[in-house]
Amino acid sequence: MRSRFQLLHSGRSIALPHKASEFRAHRIPLCLRLQQIRNITADEKPLPESEQPKGPNQDQLPHVSEEAAATGKVTGEGGPELEQGSPVQEVLKRDENSKEKAPKVMQEELKASSPKGSRSYSTSIPRRAQAMINPESTEVQNQGHIFGLPELPLPSASHLKHRYDPVIHQVTNLLMQDGKLSKAQRNMAMILERLRTAAPPAPDPRHPLIPGAPPTNHLPLNPILYLTLAIDSVAPLLRIRSQRGAAGGGVALQIPIPLGLRQRRRTAVMWILDAASKKRTKGSGRTMFAHKVADELIAIVEGKSGVWDRRGGVHKLGIAARANLSFGNRRR
Repeated sequence: MRSRFQLLHSGRSIALPHKASEFRAHRIPLCLRLQQIRNITADEKPLPESEQPKGPNQDQLPHVSEEAAATGKVTGEGGPELEQGSPVQEVLKRDENSKEKAPKVMQEELKASSPKGSRSYSTSIPRRAQAMINPESTEVQNQGHIFGLPELPLPSASHLKHRYDPVIHQVTNLLMQDGKLSKAQRNMAMILERLRTAAPPAPDPRHPLIPGAPPTNHLPLNPILYLTLAIDSVAPLLRIRSQRGAAGGGVALQIPIPLGLRQRRRTAVMWILDAASKKRTKGSGRTMFAHKVADELIAIVEGKSGVWDRRGGVHKLGIAARANLSFGNRRR
């Protein structure tokens, strides 16, 4: 019985350490047990790469400067030097105050680095800003402005109410009826377009244009000059005023009165519009009146318009009545 108990006791003594080792093994973390099982050695070969093609986002794209340098190397035009300092370092080289407050790493790089060439193009501050930082530079004028300052005094054409030619503005107002300015502007544009696209006029020596006029074959190139020349050529120099009782006895006298430039042009335009309204209509539509006015202007330059006779009649009457000027001055 005694030996039997010893055998059981010895078996228990052998089994207890075995169960304790299993309990301790269960308490070891999984990552450590896997590392012991794998037993990586230095001679182990890396895993083979996948034969499937890589996706578009797996490889990182090169920097813009590196890509530009590679392109310049292929084309032979030259690109940015990759060893060149960054724009921040370039600013620190020029500004001593910022250089003292910069990090020590950047200060050491600035001391160790030296310029190794110049870039064909740079991402640093532009030349205009560089000139503004350096007051001794005279390369850029009007600092702080992209464009030059306007010259003073301002020209009259830059004003909103005076942006058109004086003749165009006056004729447009005389074309306007019932306050319809947009309609008058449309007719004015049609008149100028008609003068520009018409054939060059053939002048008549019996009705010469004003002195200093360009050749008639050049007029379609400048329709505004065309219009001004036609109006000024038939504009009267005077008007006739009928004054009753100037010589006594209730007899009316014809007294010539000189006109200014704007008055002369207004009289000529009214004559032209009157003659155009009496022309035979060639069709219907809102463009017909503008076409008739343009045809009347062309007829004036060619000397075929009846406005010439009307102007000549006023001048003849003024010459005949020039002796009555003393009566008009006496009344004043």
